[in-house]
Amino acid sequence: MAKKFWLIKSEPDVFGFDDLEKCENQTEHWDGIRNYQARNFMRDDMKKGDIAIFYHSNAGPNVGAVGLVTVASESAYPDHTQFDESSNYYDAKSPKDNPRWLMVDFQWKMPFKRLVTLKELKETPELEDMLVVKRGQRLSIQPVEKKHFEIVCKLGGLTAKELKSL
Repeated sequence: MAKKFWLIKSEPDVFGFDDLEKCENQTEHWDGIRNYQARNFMRDDMKKGDIAIFYHSNAGPNVGAVGLVTVASESAYPDHTQFDESSNYYDAKSPKDNPRWLMVDFQWKMPFKRLVTLKELKETPELEDMLVVKRGQRLSIQPVEKKHFEIVCKLGGLTAKELKSL
């Protein structure tokens, strides 16, 4: 089965790309997703080995793509924060026997050699159909077409050899 490509967004002051690199095995669960479409992408489409662009959002002038991660879990599994009353992501309506919210694990793969800003993504004509550049597109997990993935990686300074190694 062919790898799929994704873009995952996180605010770097909450959990950034560098934070993932510092985690044990450079791997961490991606909790707190509370959008049904994003949840469905994780549940129905993400598979271990898929590759995602890690995107820093709400980071002032540093908004943009910073590196690559891979999906590290076999499949999506229940997000424990939905049951934790002290969590910002607590959901009192989510039943334990049929959890509403799921998560996957991501593993740090490699940084881009340079930040690919949102402005740059929007100004690259070949990326005009990429979801992240569309007005109002706020999903924290988005599918990315292979051609868009490759363009963003090249803008980030990755070589053809590095891309091939993925």
